[in-house]
Amino acid sequence: QVQLVESGGGLAQTGDSLRLSCVASGRTSTNSVMAWFRQAPGKEREFVASISWSGGSSVDHSVKGRFTISRDNPKHTVYLQMNSLTAEDTAVYYCASGKQHFKAASEYNYWGQGTQVTVSS
Repeated sequence: QVQLVESGGGLAQTGDSLRLSCVASGRTSTNSVMAWFRQAPGKEREFVASISWSGGSSVDHSVKGRFTISRDNPKHTVYLQMNSLTAEDTAVYYCASGKQHFKAASEYNYWGQGTQVTVSS
């Protein structure tokens, strides 16, 4: 089992920055990839970015240049730095754990509870 706990969400204004954190605990060696997804009201959960414990990463084109994913291996923590936020970034952001850099949510078997990000214009 892997437990994931997100933090760092909140209310922001257009152009602001937020940094989300996800702390993994339990059998963290089970899966090598951590990812961020987001789900806006009435929409499907969508891939944002992923990173492996060895450093390889993938960022969705929709946020590339504004969002950066990083990790701190000793702390089993993954971060999502979000810059130049817009109202379209408003969503619940979820941390997920999986075995490869998949973009499909169904490929990830462990999920956090999510953290709300609301961006007002």
